[in-house]
Amino acid sequence: MSENDRMYELEYPAPGIGDGIGGVPLVIALQGYADAGQGVQQASQHLLQALEHNPVATFDVDALIDYRSRRPGVTIDRSRLTGSEDLSLTLHRLEDSAGHPFLLLEGPEPDLRWNAFSRAVTELSTSLRVDRSVALYAAPMTVPHTRPLVVSAHASDPTLVADLQRWESRMIIPGSAALRTELSLSSAGVDTVGLTAHVPHYIAASDYPEAAYGLLHAVEQVGDLELPLRALQTDMEKVRSQLAEQVEESGEIGTVVAALERQYDEEMARMRRRRENSLLAPGENVPSGEELGAEFERFLAGMSGDSDSEGSDGDAGTDPSTGTGDPTDGDRDA
Repeated sequence: MSENDRMYELEYPAPGIGDGIGGVPLVIALQGYADAGQGVQQASQHLLQALEHNPVATFDVDALIDYRSRRPGVTIDRSRLTGSEDLSLTLHRLEDSAGHPFLLLEGPEPDLRWNAFSRAVTELSTSLRVDRSVALYAAPMTVPHTRPLVVSAHASDPTLVADLQRWESRMIIPGSAALRTELSLSSAGVDTVGLTAHVPHYIAASDYPEAAYGLLHAVEQVGDLELPLRALQTDMEKVRSQLAEQVEESGEIGTVVAALERQYDEEMARMRRRRENSLLAPGENVPSGEELGAEFERFLAGMSGDSDSEGSDGDAGTDPSTGTGDPTDGDRDA
């Protein structure tokens, strides 16, 4: 029995995963690391509530969770202990609205044994024929709630997220179990995508269903799935109405939101200008200095060849009909 086998327990009998022909997508929704507005948690809960699901494997949270840093809630009802929050980390099988199967790994992010956990998820993914994983994140950003929510994407293959906003610079960010799992899956040949919802920083501690909606809408795009999102749209409208009331009642909040709107609009305009002025095709990389030099040399060589050819055709000493001699030589001899 391997270390990975001891980390999780497979359900028996195992639910059927797919049709045995193509691969299945895996959605990774680990809560606790980057979950501003509870976007990741709400996204996974919505999927489980809206779609039929069956457990495939259950991880041993005692081996992965530090209870002192993530203390489960305990209920005391009239001086009597009545229950405790149940922490679970589970891999589920679901079917989307069109009947296509996919997997969902949801629960608290492991505090311990990230390497062993990522190997276990990779082992399960290989055995279940996962061909693409989509990890969900939500980060607090200096953006206003009055503008469209932005979802940034990264991927093992940039063409997978060509239609989404991508990170433009090189960054070093704090690691997480989900990010470690992405790297492990990519090394095993699985296409990996990470989606990050940009949540207004002043709402990061509250439920923000717009983040869950934005993440799941992007999952539909990159995972080729059809998901029921109408209930989230209803929740979004309620929160938007509440936020509008708060902005209207507080001049200070309104001033902050207006400043964020200006900043957002300027950044979007800059990005539009950058795309319009780009000479590169979508997904095309900037060529290296060596590639530019080689292309310039080929251009000059072509110009040189064209010049020689034009000079030969226009030379007064060449007879176009024969390619040699002077067409006036015969007249002079005569």
